[in-house]
Amino acid sequence: MKPINVGLAGYGFSGQSFHRPLLQHSRDYHIHTVMSSNKEKVQKDIEGARVVQTLDELLQEDIDLVVITTPNHLHYSMIKQSLHAGKHVVVEKPFVTSSSEGEELISLAEEKGLILSVFHNRRWDADFLTIKKLLEEKRLGEIATYEAHFDRYRPQVKDRWKENKIDGGGVLYDLGSHLIDQALCLFGTPQWVFADVFSQRDQDKAEDYFHIVMGYEGMRVSLNSRSMVLYPGPRYQVHGRSGSYMKYGMDRQEADLKEGLDPYSESWGQENESAWGTLSVTDGEKVDTVKLPSEKGDYTLYYQGIHDAIRNNDASPVKAAEALEVIRIIEACKESSSHGKAVHL
Repeated sequence: MKPINVGLAGYGFSGQSFHRPLLQHSRDYHIHTVMSSNKEKVQKDIEGARVVQTLDELLQEDIDLVVITTPNHLHYSMIKQSLHAGKHVVVEKPFVTSSSEGEELISLAEEKGLILSVFHNRRWDADFLTIKKLLEEKRLGEIATYEAHFDRYRPQVKDRWKENKIDGGGVLYDLGSHLIDQALCLFGTPQWVFADVFSQRDQDKAEDYFHIVMGYEGMRVSLNSRSMVLYPGPRYQVHGRSGSYMKYGMDRQEADLKEGLDPYSESWGQENESAWGTLSVTDGEKVDTVKLPSEKGDYTLYYQGIHDAIRNNDASPVKAAEALEVIRIIEACKESSSHGKAVHL
C-alpha cells in the first residue's frame, strides 16, 4: 500500500526528536514536505524532503496528513486551516489552549470526515503501561492513592516560548498535559480538582511548578512538576488495599530517539532490570516484594494507529475528545489555583 504523505509543520525539538524518527523509520509514511526556516537542517536530516516557509505552501503540497509541532498558541489556527484544506491532522500536545477552541475543531473534523488526533505519546511509556497492566489485573486491589511526578533540575529559566508568559506557555500545558492524560486514561474524569500552579524561579516568566489533586470517590490522584529538583524521588507511586508499586526514573524512549536509535528495532522500549519498579503485595499475613519487569514501551504504536485510522477507518489511537478533556482539567486547575479552592467538574 502507498505510504501516507506527511507534511511536517514545524521542525523544532518535537519535530526533530519525536515525529521525524517515528515517521522516517516507518514504511507506512513518507515525509514529503517540511515547514521550517532551517532548510539546510531539514535536508540534512530528511533526504529528498521539500522545505517550505508557510502553512499555506505546505497545504498546497501532495500530502495526506499534517503533523503540527509548532508553539501551543498556534495549534488552533493551524489545525483549523489544515482541516479546511482537507488534510488529516496530528498535533503535538496540548491539543489547544482553550476548550472552546477544541470543541470547534472536533466538530469541524467530524463535518469533514477527517482524522484529528493529539500526540499523547506517554500513553506508551514503559512505566505507565506497567501500571496500567497492574490495575487491569487488579494486583494492587482497590486503589487508594496514585502519585506521579515530572520533576527536573533547571534552576535557570531558558529564553524560549515554553517558559514565557504567552498563551499556552508554562509547565501546566507542557508536562501537565502528559500527567493529566495518563490519570484520565487510568481513572476517568475526577469529581473535583484542586491545584497550586505558580512561577517559582521567576515571577515574570510562565509557571514552572504545579501540584494537582484530583478527587475521586474513595481515591486521590496527585500530579506534580517542579523545576528545582536535583535528586528526584519516585516518578510513580501507586498504593492499593492489596499492594503498592513504586517506580523511579524516566522512560528511555525520548533519550533513545535523541541518540538516533531505530524505534522499530526489536530491543526498542525495553527497560534494563536496573530501571524496573518495585511491587509489594500482601495476602493479609505476609508481604512479598519483587522487582517487576517493565512492559515494553513503544511510541511507534501511536503512528501505527494513525495509519490504520486513515487507511482502514479504525479508531484513532488518541481521540481529540480525549485530548479535549485534558484541556478542561487544565482550565479547572488554573481556576482552582487562582481562587485557592477546589473546582467541581
